[in-house]
Amino acid sequence: MSEAPESSEREDPIARFRSDVTVEMVKASASDADVLFAARVSTKGEQSLDDVDADATRSKGLINYLMRDRHGTPFEHNSMTFFVSAPIFVFREFMRHRVFSYNEESGRYRKLQPVFYVPGPERKLVQEGKPGRYVFVDGTPEQHKIADEATRRACEQAYAAYLEMLDAGVAREVARGVLPVATYSSMYVTCNARALMGFLSLRTKRDDSRFPSFPQREIEMVAEKMEAEWAKLMPLTHAAFNDHGRVSP
Repeated sequence: MSEAPESSEREDPIARFRSDVTVEMVKASASDADVLFAARVSTKGEQSLDDVDADATRSKGLINYLMRDRHGTPFEHNSMTFFVSAPIFVFREFMRHRVFSYNEESGRYRKLQPVFYVPGPERKLVQEGKPGRYVFVDGTPEQHKIADEATRRACEQAYAAYLEMLDAGVAREVARGVLPVATYSSMYVTCNARALMGFLSLRTKRDDSRFPSFPQREIEMVAEKMEAEWAKLMPLTHAAFNDHGRVSP
């Protein structure tokens, strides 16, 4: 039997459009000291826990050594959980990073809200070159107008069809099939610093990266916000990551 529509689903909320993403640090157990004690256990055993307050120069030197020579496991003894709100198409790219842990809101169990992504005026619209060797350049005012209006129109029509099915008693898991990937979703993401560095190396475009990366701008927006939060927690590790080409050890 199909799910009975809830009274709230008979409301017809106005679609809302965004051009940004939300990233919040929910909780964290992460510091440069976590890297130090994990690394020093190889020579000091359990006494490594007593050695985490060594002078800053030694601490920086050890972290740089680990990063440079790609001794990666000491960077795994920490945890960060982020809340992310972004378009569904961003999450599909996100979940290629399988070392992360994810829990996303479910379109099977709750009515999805009419919040959709529309490219902002600063979004570069035109791709030049071939895959692997391409760049994006600014679009014309006419192209931005078309992208904005077409996105809004398609999302509004799709959400109207979604509501029509819900009102008819069609299950949410079936009705959601008409919604576009521009629909915003939310999830919790948990990772350690080593996994996050791997993510950042691929999902940010930086001139100081050892290897070039060509991320979609919308997931790069998420990555930049995650990196800013991580840098506050582990400044020595973050600096070493940058100094050694932004490559995960």
